[in-house]
Amino acid sequence: MQHSDDYYMALALAEARKAGDRAEVPIGAVLVHSQTGQIFSGGNNTITAADPTAHAEIEVIRRACLHEEAQRIPNYELYVTLEPCAMCTAAISFARIRRVVFGAHDPKGGGILHGGRFYEQPTCHHKPETAYMPNEECSTILKSFFAARRGR
Repeated sequence: MQHSDDYYMALALAEARKAGDRAEVPIGAVLVHSQTGQIFSGGNNTITAADPTAHAEIEVIRRACLHEEAQRIPNYELYVTLEPCAMCTAAISFARIRRVVFGAHDPKGGGILHGGRFYEQPTCHHKPETAYMPNEECSTILKSFFAARRGR
């Protein structure tokens, strides 16, 4: 059964909360197969895994690729609470993900609408459909996390 973008973004937010509970930057991602509905979900894991590449998007892409036994997963859609960074934007392109939906802008580190705008570059081989779906909770969870850290 296919659900709405709001449903999948709510799942991504749940993953962001879990990441925050682990003292990770609270970013969550959900990768959904557009035909079967298979879901892979996860949150930032860079501190726990001692791996700077363990962003939420990378974590779910790795799981889906292992499941599919393929490096390209064109039948998947990605829902993420924050605009993907340059590294994640590139990984999304390399994985040939069909669509990316994100809930908050990232003017400092984003790679889709901000920064290097990876998908606008002539060297980009695959440009997924992208959608900014403004979600106040996606912004609030990050602002609260960083405000609390500054308060220490």
